[in-house]
Amino acid sequence: MNPVDALHTFTRVAELTSFTQAAAQLGLPKASVSLAVQQLEAQLGTRLLLRTTRRVQLTPDGQVFYERCKDVLADLDELQGLFRQQPAQLSGRLRVDMPVGTARQLVLPSLPAFLRAHPGVHLELSCTDRRVDLVREGFDCVLRVGALEDSGLIARPLGQLSQSNCASPAYLAAAGTPRHLDDLSQHQLVHYQPQLGGRQTGWEWVDESGQTRTLAMPGALSVNSTEAYQGACLAGLGLIQAPTAGLRGLLEQGLLVEVLPEFRAPPLPVSLLYPHRRQLARRVQVFMDWLAEVLRPYLDDASTGSEPSQPSDTARKASRSSSSMVP
Repeated sequence: MNPVDALHTFTRVAELTSFTQAAAQLGLPKASVSLAVQQLEAQLGTRLLLRTTRRVQLTPDGQVFYERCKDVLADLDELQGLFRQQPAQLSGRLRVDMPVGTARQLVLPSLPAFLRAHPGVHLELSCTDRRVDLVREGFDCVLRVGALEDSGLIARPLGQLSQSNCASPAYLAAAGTPRHLDDLSQHQLVHYQPQLGGRQTGWEWVDESGQTRTLAMPGALSVNSTEAYQGACLAGLGLIQAPTAGLRGLLEQGLLVEVLPEFRAPPLPVSLLYPHRRQLARRVQVFMDWLAEVLRPYLDDASTGSEPSQPSDTARKASRSSSSMVP
């Protein structure tokens, strides 16, 4: 069996969790399917599947290999169709991760148009506040909000999200409206921590010299979910500092009220990250361009032009966000 067919065979076994069903779908003898997987395991030097009398399941290495197999096979499909009469048609799997709020409020409303325009694309959209491992978990690209750390990933800056300070009308009626930073000692801050038990950042603002300052504040609640963060504010549990794009509708409806607008937290950079590959799959490039355009109205100083062919060293040294605070 040639290498490409072996990869196809392995992915069908992994998806169906059955050698028998995979053999039936592929029109092959069960023994040929089993032999193909065994040869792959021998070539890789690792066990890909755990076999019992009742089920077949992926090992941890098998899961990683399966995710990469899907990417390789999708890229091969795209390569084979490169010179067809309709080269603009995209196909294959696209695996993307982005924050929950960004997906729900900004991206999903526009997504039907993208999928109608590219019916051959199957999008796997991960929405989580957890920092995913882009390479190991097989993502084509991830959207990150916040400062970036060093790594070997490529970063495409899109712009910045301005932030607002908000509270519910019920909270302000009970605790009063803060007029100055000195008033914050009498107020509660809902603390956002990507990992509970970590350091509480307190109230952030940018002073007249452009420096970010922090003021410790009391607060009875810490959350690790952006949805819970916004929900806690709506429930009157304290003040929050969050991107304005995700609060705009609530502010317009009067469900939240902005406070201390002159003491806002610094804007959050928004970036697309992807692995260091010499040639991005066309479906990934097209999706990133589309996503940049969707987010453009919500970003300050957005840069949604074409990706430079030679990213700078600074752009190359990017990693997962150190803050996943998002709309």
